[in-house]
Amino acid sequence: MAFLDVQFPRDIAAGSTGGPGRRTDVVSVGSGYEERNSRWADSRRTYQVGLGLRSAADLAAVLALFEEARGRLHSFRFRDWSDYRSAPPGAPIGAADQWLGDGDGARTEFQLRLRYGAVNAYWRDVTKPAPGTVQVSLDGVPQGGGWSVDHVTGLVTFAAAPAAGVSVAAGFEFDVPVRFDADRLDVDLGFFQDGGAGSGSLPDIALVEVAE
Repeated sequence: MAFLDVQFPRDIAAGSTGGPGRRTDVVSVGSGYEERNSRWADSRRTYQVGLGLRSAADLAAVLALFEEARGRLHSFRFRDWSDYRSAPPGAPIGAADQWLGDGDGARTEFQLRLRYGAVNAYWRDVTKPAPGTVQVSLDGVPQGGGWSVDHVTGLVTFAAAPAAGVSVAAGFEFDVPVRFDADRLDVDLGFFQDGGAGSGSLPDIALVEVAE
């Protein structure tokens, strides 16, 4: 298996449904209270993309990617339009959007990540930043150079380690690494007759997030 640095068609992704999921065991005890245990440390996203298909051209693009990815074997980029920016909705991306950590005078690599919530914050590693969108700051001052970013791992690497106590932050757009969740596609061609106005049904095409 491998990660293919190719993009699922963004216009089709815009018509999809899905989002994060978790796995929690809930046991009711005799006193009427519950015992709850989280089996996953991180959330995992799933998407239904068949809803975004509107034409035979859309179908051809998805079929081509399915074959390129060899079904469930390889992963690729997917734009989750409900959550793809480091900044709040409506706000421009800034170099100080997300705190990555503090310098210690020796560390040169920092993982891009997102914070969710405040009281019980969840930090999500971002491994697939969109090329050309990453901005970096030190103590809130944007850095025009002296660093690089790996668009496949999300690691920001500095030429010189930030000094001890210096706050490292970044802003960016990003994609989700996903794979197809089935090794076959069942397509009802009736839906794609007459430019998508046929009587058939939309295909069931699921994608699932992978840790890559």
